[in-house]
Amino acid sequence: MLLTDLLHVILASTMGFLMTIAAIPPILKVAREKHLFDTPNERKLHTQAIPPLGGIAIFIAFVLSVIFSSHGLSFYPIRYIIAAILLMFFIGLKDDLIIISAWKKFAVQAVSVLLLLILGNVEITNLHGLAGIYEIHPMIGFPLTLFIMIAIINAFNLIDGIDGLASGLAMVASFGLGSWFYMAGYLQYAIISFSLTGSLAGFFLFNVFGNTNKLFMGDTGSLVVGMILAILVVRFNELNIHKTSLYAIGAAPSVSFAIVMLPLIDTLRVMTLRIFSGRSPFSPDKNHIHHRLLELFPNHLTVTLIMVSSNLVIIALALLLNNQLKSVSFQFLIIFTLSLFMSFVPSLVLKWRKLPGRNDVSFSNQMDFLITNENLNIQKLNINNVAVKESYLEKN
Repeated sequence: MLLTDLLHVILASTMGFLMTIAAIPPILKVAREKHLFDTPNERKLHTQAIPPLGGIAIFIAFVLSVIFSSHGLSFYPIRYIIAAILLMFFIGLKDDLIIISAWKKFAVQAVSVLLLLILGNVEITNLHGLAGIYEIHPMIGFPLTLFIMIAIINAFNLIDGIDGLASGLAMVASFGLGSWFYMAGYLQYAIISFSLTGSLAGFFLFNVFGNTNKLFMGDTGSLVVGMILAILVVRFNELNIHKTSLYAIGAAPSVSFAIVMLPLIDTLRVMTLRIFSGRSPFSPDKNHIHHRLLELFPNHLTVTLIMVSSNLVIIALALLLNNQLKSVSFQFLIIFTLSLFMSFVPSLVLKWRKLPGRNDVSFSNQMDFLITNENLNIQKLNINNVAVKESYLEKN
């Protein structure tokens, strides 16, 4: 049985990866023919017009890999899960093609989550002792689930700002959750998780390493990915209520928060800063963690690796605390406080560099200075070589 389950999981991730790889080239061809590009502006970090339709490939690959990989398995809620993801797909695609208001996106997100709450058995019913609370009434569980899922969806939507970041963080989350679902015997959710992991891996290659074939996931991708991860996080918490499994997680809220903490903390941070500055919490700016890190390390892949590595450290700490501490509230507080502190570190470093009396400049300015000097040296060398050559010709 374990070997059969493993084959299902391998098939899910492999199909997701290969289907994404196969779907992206024709999507790029259509985008170029129809001039569907995300054009650069003052608040965007890319300098070229890039197609924002990678989410279409992720969605197609994910849905097909889940359907084929779960063939023969009984999984009633999957019809509602796919329906909710489909709603996210269409509202995201519309926003990629013609900009729509944040409130319309919120409305569709709310409808999608309510569909899952009412029909899909996706609801938080227990807090595992967080703040001393265990089982909760549906009157509390419904709005709490609605809030948490919408928060996760929008957190991944907002963190999608540089190459590989949203997909990299989502791959870590889906792989981590999928590994637990597989080991604990929840094969259907393991298939969902690894289908997403494989689909994101295929997209990651084009998004990060693509030159002429580069594309973004867009709102289509980030909303779909956020919805899938929100579903998996809620089910992870619910399936850990009864601590009978060998792989049961005692502090499920703190571990699940650690898995998606970086996008959530970044969203909380930027929205708080916007409110304190008298602006709408949904107004765009460059206060995200990745914007600050880019001022220190002017390379998208470097910043992505730093943030993904930070998330892995937090997840490892959450699992360690799960084995060492009994208080779920204390574990959650440690993870939340450390995550919040880490989110402010890049800004603190930048402010420290700008203090009066400091002579150092940013890493990017140092690199620009070195490159400029190197170019000048090359030009001087070329001029000297030409002068020597002309002198030699005159003498001979």
